[in-house]
Amino acid sequence: MTRIARPAIAGLLLAAGLAACKKEAPATDTTAMAHTDTTAAAAATTTTPPPSKWTAPSTVGFAWAANNGEIEAGKLAETKATNADVKAYAKMLVADHTKMLNDVKSLATAQSVTPDTTMDDVKDLMGHSRDELKDLTDKAKGADWDKDFIGKMVDDHQKVLDKLQDAVKNTADSTITKALTAASGKVQEHLTKAQELQAKLK
Repeated sequence: MTRIARPAIAGLLLAAGLAACKKEAPATDTTAMAHTDTTAAAAATTTTPPPSKWTAPSTVGFAWAANNGEIEAGKLAETKATNADVKAYAKMLVADHTKMLNDVKSLATAQSVTPDTTMDDVKDLMGHSRDELKDLTDKAKGADWDKDFIGKMVDDHQKVLDKLQDAVKNTADSTITKALTAASGKVQEHLTKAQELQAKLK
C-alpha cells in the first residue's frame, strides 16, 4: 500500500477546511441593500427646490421697467416714424403701456409692495431699453428707421412675454398672477401687431 506523506495529508486537510469555510460564509443580504438604495433615492427626490426669483417685489419691478421702456420707445416713434401704420402703432403702445404702468403702481400700493429693480432680469431689461432708445434717437428717420423700430418691438415684446409667462408659473400670489396674466395678453396683442407690420414693411 502506498503511504501518503504527512505534509500531503496536512495539505489535504487544510484544503478541506477552507472549502467548508466557503460553504458556511453568510450570503450577501440583497434585501437590505435594496432597501438602502430605495431610501437614498427617496431622500434625493425630496430635496427642497430653490425659492423662485419671482418674488412680489421683483415681479412688480420687472413689470414697471417693461412698461416704462415701451412708453419711452413709443413716444419717440410718434415723432420719428414716417409710416402712418407705424405711427399708429406707436400711439397705441404709449396709451396701452401707460395704463398698464398705472395698473402696476396700483397693484404695488394695494399689496404694499416696493418694486425691486435689483434682479438681473430687471437690470438687463432697463439697460437694454436705455441702449435701444439711444440707438433709435441717433438714427435718421425714414423707411429704414420704421423697419428698425418695428423689428425691435417684435424682439422686445417676445422677450417680455416669455418673462411674464415664466413669472405666472412661478408666482404664488394669486392677485399678482391674475395681473400678470392680463398683462401677458396685452403684450401678446402688441407682439402680433408688430409681426404683422414687420411683414408689411418688408
